[in-house]
Amino acid sequence: MDQAPGNPQGPPDQGPQDAQSLPTCYRHPDRESGVRCTRCERPICPECMVSASVGFQCPECVRSGSGTGHSPAAAQPRTLAGGTVTADPRLVTKILIGINLAMFLVQQAVGDSFTNSFDLFGRALLSGELQGVAEGQWYRMLTSMFLHGSVIHILFNMLSLWWIGGPLEAALGRARYLALYFLSGLAGSALSYLLAAPNQPSLGASGAIFGLFGAMAVLMRRMNYDMRPVIALLVINLIFTFGWSNIAWQAHIGGLVGGLAVGYAMVHAPRERRTLVQYGVCGLVLAAVVIMTLLRTAQLT
Repeated sequence: MDQAPGNPQGPPDQGPQDAQSLPTCYRHPDRESGVRCTRCERPICPECMVSASVGFQCPECVRSGSGTGHSPAAAQPRTLAGGTVTADPRLVTKILIGINLAMFLVQQAVGDSFTNSFDLFGRALLSGELQGVAEGQWYRMLTSMFLHGSVIHILFNMLSLWWIGGPLEAALGRARYLALYFLSGLAGSALSYLLAAPNQPSLGASGAIFGLFGAMAVLMRRMNYDMRPVIALLVINLIFTFGWSNIAWQAHIGGLVGGLAVGYAMVHAPRERRTLVQYGVCGLVLAAVVIMTLLRTAQLT
């Protein structure tokens, strides 16, 4: 660090900011923390805190079971949302990306006949017969989440999934992350089905991706991180959503709202009732998806 001129006699006096600086988490050196592990006394950030009978412990001490008299399996380290800490915190994200890429390759190999069989639309005459969600093809609300219309479409979505999904999976745990992803995608499909024209097809992982954006904003707010990068990216995506034609804005907004609701429950649920609150909210979001689907089906049939 450059020193101010005019003080050649020795080091400059320590300023109040330096004197009050906090130690950094030993697992995340870029994060300051005023909390230490009650066993090893190393500083830990909120993501690394594992609740103990007295204070918090770091994942390594919990994993080793040191000083507890129990086997390591008796006290598994948990993520911020209560999920299990895993060796590969991005495994589910990698699998989701792999499924999306595999489905896109099938689309390119088989052609429109495959896409038309699994994309999302309410009700339309296709191949001489009425098809769509209103005709009982409810699976389209799920399968459309793994289809894409172009190389640019899937490239943008998969880059977003890797950038946003990986940190979320690490913070939530695999089961909660999967619940967030699929409920966000289904919420996007349901709103698109409810509001879009019956014969308007839609496809893509964008509903789920927007849900991840919403949950990431909630998480960063909870961790007191700088939210400007994720907010800027979300605003850019919303500009594209409403500024370009042929974009199913309903799926984006539905996914965003679903992701905000599920993400808030995952991150802010009280520890003593965490599982009940988290999966209770997931159940409410799923119920909303079912209700929107049934209402639209009743309108179209």
